[in-house]
This record gives sequence, C-alpha cells and structure tokens, in this order.
Amino acid sequence: MNCFTHALPFLDDAHFVVGTCLPDWMSACDRKCRLREKAAEGFSDDHDPIVATIAQGVVQHHQDDDWFHRGAAFNELILNFAVELRELFSNERSMRPSLIGHIIVEMFLDAYLHAQNPGELERFYKQVESVDPDQVQAAINQFATRPTEKLADGIRRFAKERFIFDYETDKGVVYRINNVMRRVGLDAVPAALVDWAPQARERVYAKANDLLLEYPVEV
Repeated sequence: MNCFTHALPFLDDAHFVVGTCLPDWMSACDRKCRLREKAAEGFSDDHDPIVATIAQGVVQHHQDDDWFHRGAAFNELILNFAVELRELFSNERSMRPSLIGHIIVEMFLDAYLHAQNPGELERFYKQVESVDPDQVQAAINQFATRPTEKLADGIRRFAKERFIFDYETDKGVVYRINNVMRRVGLDAVPAALVDWAPQARERVYAKANDLLLEYPVEV
C-alpha cells in the first residue's frame, strides 16, 4: 500500500494518519531508521496521547501491509507486470521490473481511491499539514531502530510537494517512479513506460476490490 491507501479510513485523526505513513516515509527520509511493528506496539498505550496515536498508526501500517502483500490479486498483478516490464526493458534480468511493478500497483491504487473519494486526498494533506513535524520526530525516536534527525524536514517536503496528485496522470506516475529509482541508485525507466502505463492502470482499477478485500472502508 501507498500512503493515501493506508490513511484513507482514518482521516478523522491527524496523528493516526501520519502514523500509518511513517514506515514508508522513513524509507525515503532515513533508510537506516526503521519503525518496527513490535516496537511500536510497546508505545501504543503510552501516557502521551500523541505518542500513543502515532504508534497505533505505525502498527496499523504493518498490519495492512501484511494482508495486502499476501493477497492473490496483488501478487498476480506484480507477476504479470514484471513479465511485461522485463520485455519493455529489453529482457532485463534484474529485480527492477518486479520492483517497478510493485510500485506502480500501489501508485495506481492511490489514484483509484482518490478518484472514488473526491476531496479526501486534499483532506489527507490538510491532516498531514496540521501536525508538528518536530513533535512527530520526537515521538518516533522513542521506538525507532535508531534516532533520526531527518524525518521532520521529510514531513514538510511531503506536505509541500503533494506528489500523490501526480498519480492522476501516467506521465506523473513515471516521473515519480524515476524519483524512486534515483533515490535507490537505479537507472531511470525507459520512456516507453508512459505508453504501457494506461492499460496497466485499467487493470489495477479493475482489480481494486480484490486488492482491498480486507480494507476497513467500502471501495
């Protein structure tokens, strides 16, 4: 799952929303800092309600990822996309086609839920903007695998860039995939991905209900 899909059922609670996003944000902000489910569980009833709520959101993230990544529809799409992308990338034998297939399913699912729930992505960003990034950073430093000084600025960048809106277009999705590739030290994807993306989007949208069988809201 991507950030908006994780957060959508919980938009009434800003700190829980941020908690559901934090494990993925840490991958972008500080890859050496991890937020483990078991450690977060230990703070889910903390005396500080902000710490407790953020920790509960982190736990929710891991629980959602567990059922989502084991789902038959998700794994079928990843497998099929990886085969197609391998051909698109001149039969490249690395793991990059599988990684991109994984990313693109989650981006398109965010886009689908945005289309199905008008106004909720804007509401999501307003909730992110409403929290104090330094307070969030201090909270997770109590249970992260190591302290970080990079999260607060990362939250500010996320709120400012609003990149989930880019998932509405295939060019926007490819642009964001290339940002991920650059961040993890991989080559940019071929330009032909823009031509392949529309039919992939249609297939993800068609499978949305199967992808979200255990999702806590109606899709």
